[in-house]
Amino acid sequence: MSYELVLSTDDHDSLDSLAARARHAEQLGFERVSAGETTGWDMVSAFTVVGERTEEIGVSTDVLSPYGRAPTVLAQTALTMHDTTDGRFRLGLGTSSPAIAEGWHGGDFDRPLRRLRECLDIIREVYEGGSVEYEGECYDVGGLRYSRPVPEEPPAIDVAALGPKATELVGRFADGWVPQLFTADGLRDRLADLERGADLGGRAVEDVRVTPLVRTVASEDREQARASARSAVAFLIGAYGPFYGDSVAKQGYPDVVDEIREAWESDRDTDAMAAALPDELLDSLAAAGTPREVRERLSTFRDIDGVDAVRVGFASGLDDDTKEATMAAVEPLL
Repeated sequence: MSYELVLSTDDHDSLDSLAARARHAEQLGFERVSAGETTGWDMVSAFTVVGERTEEIGVSTDVLSPYGRAPTVLAQTALTMHDTTDGRFRLGLGTSSPAIAEGWHGGDFDRPLRRLRECLDIIREVYEGGSVEYEGECYDVGGLRYSRPVPEEPPAIDVAALGPKATELVGRFADGWVPQLFTADGLRDRLADLERGADLGGRAVEDVRVTPLVRTVASEDREQARASARSAVAFLIGAYGPFYGDSVAKQGYPDVVDEIREAWESDRDTDAMAAALPDELLDSLAAAGTPREVRERLSTFRDIDGVDAVRVGFASGLDDDTKEATMAAVEPLL
């Protein structure tokens, strides 16, 4: 079982600093590093630097969206990053959220699953190396081809997805699934949707790499670690678009989600949001506390049948010492 590390780009003031943390993750034994893209650094440029300054660790994007880049550009990006990293790159895709698609990329968040499906189809066509001829409901592409050689094994495609239909789509068409904010029971339930999708696609579910992302904070100051994780998880549930909150509600916590959302919508009260997140749910969704407690919680996800790796994601706003402590806490598992 392997562990991966999700870097927080907003916590770095230079690409040198970002690359240094990736090198440290490589030295500790993390299998892969990734990072999200919202309105900060372009992750392709940033992770080109990461790829050039590391030697063995895998490199992924979390996540690039068809609302921000055309499918053909995403394919070009993946193939370029494949060359840059000597084959260590996996392309992370997702539909993102209405706030990013509309407020930042200036598009309409229309038919997200259909758009994602067609995006996957077009990327595969580019990977095949011939002329791209695709006529879909969202995209109409044709007449040109990728002008460079295509590797025999092009980059795998991971998809971040939450709902049953989206997860089924991953099982049918993608190479990996990256879920986030699932309890262990919720993840097991959704794995059934992944298996159904694989069956529909005539594939073995074992061929789809499953890497749940778990928000993680380790410190000898147990209460501070838990407070940091609690605030981060509550913000994701209540303020970071509708999808995380909807997913957690469907896992059996609708009243908690309603209370957290009310605190955000009425007063932007982040303290009240955190206070509304009970210990039981915090411990079901995240790994927070002493180093030993963190390892135990991560192992809970590691031991779920069908999980191939666990992505360790920092909570937002952690200082460098806490991040280093968190990475050190995970090291015995690597």
